[in-house]
Amino acid sequence: MVTTTPHLEPNLIGFRINHRTMRSDTRRLAELLDRVAAGQLAYDRRRATALRTYLRLLCDGIHHHHKMEDEVLWPVLQRSAGAEIDLRELSDDHAALEPVLDEVRVAADELVAAFASGSSEAGRARTVAGRLAGALAQLRDVLDEHIEEEERLIFPVIRRYVSVADWNTVERAVRKGGALRFELPRIERYALPEELEELRKIAGPVLRLMLVALRPGFRRREATVFGG
Repeated sequence: MVTTTPHLEPNLIGFRINHRTMRSDTRRLAELLDRVAAGQLAYDRRRATALRTYLRLLCDGIHHHHKMEDEVLWPVLQRSAGAEIDLRELSDDHAALEPVLDEVRVAADELVAAFASGSSEAGRARTVAGRLAGALAQLRDVLDEHIEEEERLIFPVIRRYVSVADWNTVERAVRKGGALRFELPRIERYALPEELEELRKIAGPVLRLMLVALRPGFRRREATVFGG
C-alpha cells in the first residue's frame, strides 16, 4: 500500500498504525489462548491450523518491521540526527524479541500437533494453549514497553531531523517485505476512522480496491481463529 507522504515533514501515520496493530493483535491473541487453555472456547485442528497461519504471519511481520528499523531507519536517524539519539537500547529490544517470537511459533506448531492427535490429547492441547498464551503475553508486554519507548524517543527526532525523501525510503523498505493480504486488512481493523480517511487521501482509489479484494479472505481467517 502506498503511504508515501506529500507533507512537509515525515508523516508517521503508517508506523503509528502498524505499531497499534502489533500490540492490539498480540493482546487479543493472548486473551484468546487463555480461553482455549481454560476450556472456555471450543477449538479443534482446523481452528488451530488457522491460528498457526495467523501467528506465523504476525511474527513474520513483527520481525520484518524491526529488521527494517535496524537496517534502514536507524542508519537514516544516525545520519540525520547524529548524537541527538541513542538507539542501542531499542536495538537490544529487537534482539530480545526474537526468542519470544520463536517460542510463539514453536508452541503454535505443537498446538496443531496436539489437536491432530485426537480427543485423547485434549488435556495436552489445553496445556500447550496455556504455554502459547504465556508466550503471547510476554510478547505483548515486551512490545508495549518497546513501542511506547520508541515512539517517545524517536518520533520527535524523525519529525525534526529526517527529510520527507528519506522517510519515504524507509516506508518503501518496510512495505516491500510485508504480507499485504494480511497487513492491509489489519490496518483497516485497527486504524481510527480519521486515520483511514487520511490513508485514503494518500493512497487514492487503489486502497479501496485492494481492501475490497483482500477483506473477505482475511475476515474468513479471522472468524476461524477468533470466532466463538
